[in-house]
Amino acid sequence: MPALDPTRLQLSVIIVSADSGPSLRDCVKGVLACTTPLELLLIDNASSDSIPQAIARAHESEPRLRVMYNHANLGFGPAVNRAAAQAHGEVLLILNPDCLIDQTALQRLLEVLATEPKAGLVGAVVCDAQGIPDPASFRRDPLLGRALATLFKRQGGVNAKEIPDHVVAAEAVSGAVMLMPLRVFELLHGFDEKYFLHCEDLDLCRRVRDAGWRVLLAGDVRVTHGKGGSSRHRPVFVSLHKHRGMWRWFRKFDPAAQKFYVAPIVWLGVWAHFLLKIPGQLLRTAGR
Repeated sequence: MPALDPTRLQLSVIIVSADSGPSLRDCVKGVLACTTPLELLLIDNASSDSIPQAIARAHESEPRLRVMYNHANLGFGPAVNRAAAQAHGEVLLILNPDCLIDQTALQRLLEVLATEPKAGLVGAVVCDAQGIPDPASFRRDPLLGRALATLFKRQGGVNAKEIPDHVVAAEAVSGAVMLMPLRVFELLHGFDEKYFLHCEDLDLCRRVRDAGWRVLLAGDVRVTHGKGGSSRHRPVFVSLHKHRGMWRWFRKFDPAAQKFYVAPIVWLGVWAHFLLKIPGQLLRTAGR
């Protein structure tokens, strides 16, 4: 196997897998088909499907690929942090295992990062298989006042038709595709490891902005996103950690939720929402 020269690396791509399914193979193939000098760090959170091991065997002569194995499911952010600690590239691309990226999209993201002043994090428009954009590509901080306004129909969130088709500043972008300088990631100490799954991307975007850098959406970059094999077969588990993450975000960043007389109401609202969603999730799982 030829040695990889770290001095020539422009990019370190990090993919976290956790029983991610066959789409992980296509994700890895897409990254390795890109011509940008890169390394691919695939870090597995104790998958039982043997797919990361099969990928390692299939690409054993590929010097750009490193597969790392955790002995337990550490969560998304902790796994990224461990991979980033071994990265050699100047730039990190954090990519979901069900995303398909090509050289054109990758090159455009790198151009935006290099040319936009004070760019600290760049996201893309993630789309389903039919090309419909996910509204989570272009988000705002989920402040309590905004959530209540949306609930009572006074103010709607961003929908797919409102997502720009050019580069714009954003409060937050989808964690499925996040490009940022390694030095920024390191200065911020990476992801907050007290999130297990979900909302750690909102947290990172907020901390990027609070530190003086810009979060940008490259609205002209579209990346297909398959919405997670691991999420589909464990919806209640995923929902549990999503609601835990939302509660942590509120407590860290929302002044309203930090008031002693508001915090219990927010806590009850978060967990009541979680409980209300369980029956539908179980029914959908049973119907597959």
